[in-house]
Amino acid sequence: MGRDTPAAPENRPQLYPLHYETVIRRALSEDLGEAGDRTTDSIIPAAATAHAVLRARAPGRVAGLEAALYAFRLLDPDLAATVHATDGSDVEAGETIATLAGRARAILTGERTALNLLSRLCGIASAARDAQAACAGTAARVVCTRKTTPGLRALEKYAVRMGGAGNHRFGLGDALLIKDNHIAVAGGITAAVAAARQAAGHMAMLEVEVDTLAQLDEALALKVPAILLDNMSPDQLRRAVEKTAGRAVLEASGGITPDRVAEVAATGVDLISLGWLTHSAKSLDIGLDISIA
Repeated sequence: MGRDTPAAPENRPQLYPLHYETVIRRALSEDLGEAGDRTTDSIIPAAATAHAVLRARAPGRVAGLEAALYAFRLLDPDLAATVHATDGSDVEAGETIATLAGRARAILTGERTALNLLSRLCGIASAARDAQAACAGTAARVVCTRKTTPGLRALEKYAVRMGGAGNHRFGLGDALLIKDNHIAVAGGITAAVAAARQAAGHMAMLEVEVDTLAQLDEALALKVPAILLDNMSPDQLRRAVEKTAGRAVLEASGGITPDRVAEVAATGVDLISLGWLTHSAKSLDIGLDISIA
């Protein structure tokens, strides 16, 4: 489709068109409404062409570029795009991410949809990169949660991976995660685990959330393979790691702000789940500068 894209690094997570086609179409449809782009169509001749530059206005990590470019390609299938910074790469303020050449109307009309998505995904990737970097010197891995924007989960979780962090469940069907409310309704951890194991197949992963070290002991006695330590202090987390002694994967969660990630990682937990990676990450400032060809 007239694009010149640098080869992706080996083993880079793949973002498939099926992950973003519907999202982009819906976003463009929302923006265009029933009247179309009245401003652009009134001012710019249909045959006019233009060049444009997607440029970072702040430092960060790139994610979701192909999805963003799809907004322009839907409007101009012949658009030529040259990618200068692939997904997973870091850019500095002022650095060019991609250059475009095609119909001026398509570039102007697709600009906001493309920038909205690209800025958000780059912001998430940047936050994930920084959170994982805070774990340097430990074995802890940062993971995101299901606290995603409705309709954007696949894209936002992809952005987390582009930041070098990992993903927790993609949805309710991925695994069995017994949380505090499940435990309350079931009548306790032992009852909840027994019911889950009876219903689950051999491929289903099981994790149990605990709030206290006493609950941790109960989960360990039941040989639960993964345990979520909810809202525990660093001292409690260290004691949990000592008690567990490698018998289960330990995940720290709850109220872990960016400035606390390093402290939590140092306790020896295996995973640190951060909901704010997707629900509160600041969008990266990215601009589009255009010139008439």
